[in-house]
Amino acid sequence: MSFFFCSYGAAMEVTGSTHLFEINNHKILIDCGLFQGKRIPSEEKNRKFQFNPEEIEAVILSHGHCDHSCRLPYLSSRGFEGNIFATPATRDIAGLVMADTAHILQKDFEWLKKKKVDYPYPPLYSIKDVLKVLDQFVTISYRRTFPVIDGVKCTFYNAGHILGSSMPLLDVGDNKRIAFTGDLGRKGTPIIHDPEYLPPVDYLICEATYGNRLHDPIEDACRQLTTVIKETVEKGGKIIIPAFAVERTQDLIYYLHLLNDERKIPKIDIFVDSPMAFNATSIFRVHQECYDDNVHEQFLIQNKNPFGFENLHYITNVEESKKLNEYNKPCIIISSSGMCEAGRILHHLKNNVEDPRNTILIVGFMAADTLGRRIVEKQPEIKIFGQPYKLNARVKVLNTFSAHADYNDTIDFIKHLDLNRLKKVFLIHAEPDSLEAMKTHLLDNGVKEVQIVEPEVKYELF
Repeated sequence: MSFFFCSYGAAMEVTGSTHLFEINNHKILIDCGLFQGKRIPSEEKNRKFQFNPEEIEAVILSHGHCDHSCRLPYLSSRGFEGNIFATPATRDIAGLVMADTAHILQKDFEWLKKKKVDYPYPPLYSIKDVLKVLDQFVTISYRRTFPVIDGVKCTFYNAGHILGSSMPLLDVGDNKRIAFTGDLGRKGTPIIHDPEYLPPVDYLICEATYGNRLHDPIEDACRQLTTVIKETVEKGGKIIIPAFAVERTQDLIYYLHLLNDERKIPKIDIFVDSPMAFNATSIFRVHQECYDDNVHEQFLIQNKNPFGFENLHYITNVEESKKLNEYNKPCIIISSSGMCEAGRILHHLKNNVEDPRNTILIVGFMAADTLGRRIVEKQPEIKIFGQPYKLNARVKVLNTFSAHADYNDTIDFIKHLDLNRLKKVFLIHAEPDSLEAMKTHLLDNGVKEVQIVEPEVKYELF
């Protein structure tokens, strides 16, 4: 048997997750995500496949985030005709995210033309391409083994990262097992179940986003959020929160609902200004099988909506969004995109970053070369829509809300594997310093061999 693994995205970086498995000359992909960051380099990477899409027999999708799913329409338009295997919730989330991305790509292209920017790339794909690729999805629930290609079976285990997120485990030939964590979640996060432990495997391909950091305890989330809100309201300011429309926004709504019910925060208006977040929340309501026990006990048994309460307002049209510019009272505005690279959050940042009364609240990972990272770094001047703005607003980063495992979470997860059987851990989906730190942590905790995956390098497994 010949078995090779190669990463064409999310190797020594955190976007563009694309991993090719070649088994006896049969080729399958796990994930096919969009690269994010500087415009021209990202475009060039997104348009270049280092393999022939027509030769890919199947795709396994770990979850619906943009950096894992949003090149699938392009893959299909380039000749991929096989099945895309995912959980039911992932299919729904990915459909929403891909459609939203197609819309953003088109609007971005139109804006560049209007500004007469010399830009050589048309949109990567259209909504028609999204609808076409959705017909290729085959949905499979957790812990139900299914055939991928001849000689390869897969089982989805719950990754606990976002709604429907999975860890694909491949059974190949005679008792050979490879697992892929996708994005590994944390224990104790709201709404969805905790990550599952995996059965014994020979190889693990593991994310290392926070290989050099520990998160604040989940229990601190409400306390920290309360403090930020109270301090900003006392100054008469607004809290602007860039948040991924899927999972992070719903987590925030859940916490704000609890704090509002318990009267721990001032009664102010909370605006969710993201049509995608509104639609994602509707998907959350459908997939109650993914909820943990706390949501069932606190809300569903009492027939209450965890994603709706009196002073929470969903903004869906452009005119309502523009009216928020004239809103002159303290409030909370949650908007996407999470890394501040596109979407309505750019308008809210433009209108609020120069006011020292306001707080820009960062609740997620910001990749290199994104506007979000420049805000986290508190650069004194940032560019939005090509124009410079003084970053006078307070920037507050809360690590409590991360949906990624930190290094202690990952160590605990891997310790529950059979370390005698585990031959090697391959590390992906992180920047170099995090990868090196995670490698050291795992070697110090009994893992025999750890390999930091390099882009486009072919690794032989069996």
